[in-house]
Amino acid sequence: MKKYTLSVIVITKNEQDRIETCLQSVVDVADEIIVLDSGSTDETVNICRRYTDNVEITDWPGFGVQKQRALAKATKDWVLSIDADEALDEEMKAALIALLSQDEISHTAYKLPWGVTLYGTTLHYGRSARAVLRLFQREGAVYTADEVHETVIPATGSTGVLKGRLLHYTHRDYGHGLDKAAQYAWLGAQKYHRKGKKSSGLFVALLRSIWTFFLIYFIRRGFLDGSVGFIVAMTYAQVNFNKHVGLWLLEKGRS
Repeated sequence: MKKYTLSVIVITKNEQDRIETCLQSVVDVADEIIVLDSGSTDETVNICRRYTDNVEITDWPGFGVQKQRALAKATKDWVLSIDADEALDEEMKAALIALLSQDEISHTAYKLPWGVTLYGTTLHYGRSARAVLRLFQREGAVYTADEVHETVIPATGSTGVLKGRLLHYTHRDYGHGLDKAAQYAWLGAQKYHRKGKKSSGLFVALLRSIWTFFLIYFIRRGFLDGSVGFIVAMTYAQVNFNKHVGLWLLEKGRS
């Protein structure tokens, strides 16, 4: 029997093909599910309303602000922030239930190991060799206001790692992957510019992209994920290059 309650927060827009998988993976463990939708024109909202009455349609202020809005609506002891293109695997779901059933939880937040899943393959290395902070005590937690790659700042305390995988269905297809990569690179450039981060020039942008490929493909052993691991490493290298080129252009007033 669970000793602690759980709020699940999700932000959505036009995710009808992925949101049900997400919600099905959490509905049995969540005490409340909160969805903030920023104007879907497909069946996303109707699908979400099959799982929760707490669905609100809002504007789009950026990832950080939107997730903070969702967090502000949460009322339970713990919060699981999950994206519409993610889902708990069975091992992680069982680990989460076990955690919430403990008499006392020693950490104030938990990282969830990613299992990036695309082109029919779940990656175990490279970009999947990461764990993202998505589970945390509600009291004292707050999101940064970043437009993209926002982070949650949990209550003071230690951070653990939950067993299992947070499956991340990042791309619908290669074209969607290209569009998403371009969007994130530009948003990242704008965020850096807003925060006053200075560009180091185009050559350094190139070096950063080479380092990103080396990090993902070799240090994090993305080569063990085969051809898809190579594609992912190249994609993120390109994103890093485009982000810093965007920052350089913004500095020069040529955007």
